[in-house]
Amino acid sequence: MSTKTDDLPLAADFAPASRDDWRKLADGVLKGAPFEKLVGKTYDGLRIDPIYERARDATAIPARLAGAPWQIMQRVDHPDAAIANAQALHDLENGATGLTIVFAGANAARGFGLPPTKEALARVLDGIYLDAGIGIEFEIGPQSRDMGQHLAELLAARKIAPSTVNVRFGLDPIGGGGVRGSSHGSWDSIAKVFGGKITQLAKIGFRGPFAPADGRVIHDAGGSEAQELACVLAVGVAYLRALEAAGIALDAARRMVYARLSADADQFLTMAKFRALRLLWARIEQSCGLTPEPMFVVAETSWRMLTQRDPDVNMLRATIAAFSAGLGGANSISVLPHTLALGLPDAFARRVARNTQLVLLEESNLDKVSDPAAGSGGIETLTRQLCDAAWTQFQEIEKAGGAFAALEKNVIQSKVAAVRTARDVNIAKRKDILTGASEFPNLNEKKPAVLDVKPAVLPSSDEVVTTFDALAPIRLAASFEKLRDASDQMLAKSGKRPAVFLANLGTPADFTARATFAKSFFETGGIEAPGNDGFSDPAALTAAFTASGANLVCLCSSDKVYAMQAVAASQALHAAGAKHIYLAGRPGELEATLRAAGVGEFIFAGGDALAMLKAAYERMG
Repeated sequence: MSTKTDDLPLAADFAPASRDDWRKLADGVLKGAPFEKLVGKTYDGLRIDPIYERARDATAIPARLAGAPWQIMQRVDHPDAAIANAQALHDLENGATGLTIVFAGANAARGFGLPPTKEALARVLDGIYLDAGIGIEFEIGPQSRDMGQHLAELLAARKIAPSTVNVRFGLDPIGGGGVRGSSHGSWDSIAKVFGGKITQLAKIGFRGPFAPADGRVIHDAGGSEAQELACVLAVGVAYLRALEAAGIALDAARRMVYARLSADADQFLTMAKFRALRLLWARIEQSCGLTPEPMFVVAETSWRMLTQRDPDVNMLRATIAAFSAGLGGANSISVLPHTLALGLPDAFARRVARNTQLVLLEESNLDKVSDPAAGSGGIETLTRQLCDAAWTQFQEIEKAGGAFAALEKNVIQSKVAAVRTARDVNIAKRKDILTGASEFPNLNEKKPAVLDVKPAVLPSSDEVVTTFDALAPIRLAASFEKLRDASDQMLAKSGKRPAVFLANLGTPADFTARATFAKSFFETGGIEAPGNDGFSDPAALTAAFTASGANLVCLCSSDKVYAMQAVAASQALHAAGAKHIYLAGRPGELEATLRAAGVGEFIFAGGDALAMLKAAYERMG
């Protein structure tokens, strides 16, 4: 048997399939519709084709050491340091290989976090063997910026050499300023303090890295993949310049900077984004006259994709995100617990977050192949496209004076806001589906348990010198969740949810498809839509409507039945007291006739569901 990797003996009896062969199959399914109908676009305008040929000249992108697993980071953010310590010890005993220590007021604290004191640091790390190779990463804010010095004092007391501790310090003044929308000084003054602090930590013996170029700032605010990458490059370059100004050689400075990226449930875009960062940073190093080395890249599953409704689906989202980041070459991954959007996660949610990665590593062996996406035509193309788009945006930030100046001028924020607006439109129209929130809702779901811990409240630490637009974090499902919250409040107050009566016309074969669509449509907004067996008699229809107690109605049936029964049904329902009548489907040529009979709106795929649902609440008073 041949040892060539391209040989596939089991397929030897089949003719090789060409692109043209696949294209013919696709055209057959399209039945005359244009092929462009299958082409997708990202929020950066990048083209995603349905068919790609193998990229035969591709090579693996250097990332983690071959066969080396990524660090399984577990988030430690309980405000009580003693409880946080117990959680951390349990996590390390059960598979975690690193801890992300989150302090209150940090960029990604999500409302919780440890007190920003050296006492809290000592307590949370009590009993943890810091020189045993585990990864430690700090998530810090303005009040906790001295944690590096506090750690040095703690290690000295324990007689542990700083060089033996694998710690990332999280010193990110640009990212912090971007999230807060303010600065307590000029960049020159901030950069001087930044460079001095890192120089001091390096002299103590810490290996670093010290400063993250944090793409989550852009991602959490609703930005695109290319915007996230461009920001990482710009912030990373700003930190390199600050370190060089502090007297640190570039060859050493580049090892003091690391990157953070968000990983979401878009598998291919996430993989391409992590791969693109490697190529882009190598280009930065080459521009500095350095031989490229793999950058340390931290991944965290996306905050913005988490939903409060049907939060179990967050487990699936996080699994896809961790899978994609791992295959994309991340050095460490932190999975946000699936209940974090509801409050501080309990032991079960923490275990699921930890075990998500353990299964991917220990059972799926995802770390055993370096850059498995190499050669995939689709992912290679996406990687190149992201590199080009991100580099162009990086150059625009540099022309604005660098990352900090671009924030002060709102250059970055305006571009992110444009993408966020486009996302909002697609979410409202349910083109971007959020399972459990904007699609497939369950009004009777039980909320999972979270810990009874109040969010941290911290005083402002510095006098604000400059303000600009903040890159405030969002969750994509929040707009639909507000409607569900309103429904819950009505249920608690009156014992009933708001409701719409489904006026199903004809037989189940006529109305089931559109009744199912209408039920999902209204219940995404918390408006109950009970089913029924259908009606052919207007008198029976109006009697059932009156008995339902609802004042909103949605006609559901086929176009054929609408042509015969919709006008009479609408007139009868209007006379029976319906405040507003919807019709499921596009009206076509019947629109004028239907409106004259009392139909107010038409619901269909691609319509602005969010606006209609908000208006429904207003009509119900």
